[in-house]
Amino acid sequence: MTIHMVDLHAQVAEIRNELDAAIGAVLESGAFVRGPFVAAFERELAEALDARFALGVGNGTDALQIAYAAVGVGPGDEIVTPAFTFIATAEAASLLGATPVFVDIDPQTFNLDPAKLEAAITERTKAIVPVHLFGQPADMDPILAVAERHGLAVIEDCAQSIGATYKGRPTGTMGDLGCLSFYPSKNLGAYGDGGAILSEDAALFERAKMIANHGARKKYHHEIVGINSRLDGLQGAILSVKLRHLGAWTEARQIAARAYDALFAGCDAVTTPYRDPNGTHVFHQYTIRVPADLRDDLQTHLKSLGIPTMIYYPVPLHQLGVYEALGYGEGSLPETERAGREVLSLPMHPELTLAQLRFIAESVQAFVGERVTA
Repeated sequence: MTIHMVDLHAQVAEIRNELDAAIGAVLESGAFVRGPFVAAFERELAEALDARFALGVGNGTDALQIAYAAVGVGPGDEIVTPAFTFIATAEAASLLGATPVFVDIDPQTFNLDPAKLEAAITERTKAIVPVHLFGQPADMDPILAVAERHGLAVIEDCAQSIGATYKGRPTGTMGDLGCLSFYPSKNLGAYGDGGAILSEDAALFERAKMIANHGARKKYHHEIVGINSRLDGLQGAILSVKLRHLGAWTEARQIAARAYDALFAGCDAVTTPYRDPNGTHVFHQYTIRVPADLRDDLQTHLKSLGIPTMIYYPVPLHQLGVYEALGYGEGSLPETERAGREVLSLPMHPELTLAQLRFIAESVQAFVGERVTA
């Protein structure tokens, strides 16, 4: 039995004819950078996510940097965000001369804890950046309320949450701007790099477009300093094909997650993902918790059985060398640090079979059961 963390080969095989036709159309047209295929994908993406505007950009990190710049984040400013996320969330602010201020997470959802948010806000705070981690929406209403009280922008990091909703609202459409990643392993992945920005605000969206296009609305007429971040025509065409299948793939992920839940029922040593009743989880990852003293040995054991796993994230951002100067000491974000020691992401993709899910779950339970009772 061969098990993949993400099975892109199987996914390609499923839609190969559609992909070949789309790629062939781009090759015939010669529209390799932005162009009609990207424009069509942007319209389709906005419609699918109930967003007013969508802009394709080079990657998810660019999307964050452009969004931060669009709301005015710059030298001396601060953004408030969780430390339990990929470095891009903070790095994009650092590249603009701003400082990330880290907030602890809710231990159930792994997302920013709204109760800890207000204490992190200072006179230098420019934006709040909730991350919808692993496909679980953050608790947005209290976050938006804090932002409104303090006059702050909200940038949603939706790199892992395309299609997820919070109280019926798609992630990426509740804040000022939403940022998506189309890295190949994402729920909607390109065959290369790619990202997008969502917005409901026409003026803010126009500014983001300018920043992504060297600061110009019109070619060779540059109004502000920007960057070069464009989605390729080939990726736009590929993503248009894959977007048509996203709903079915999301449902398959949710079915796999429910199967995992059932298979782990009664195993006290394994904490399965929480489902916020206010939202829909799209399971970019299926991330369990196990006792910290077992986690690394469990990962090694599963690898010996041919079961791949990943740890997202073994070192929280506030403990990385790059942010050492910010002065967060051990224990400053206790739930974040505990999560880094306990989490383990199991294989999760639409092509998983029940036999594979059962083998994975039984292998986990056999190992932790022996260790816990020893």
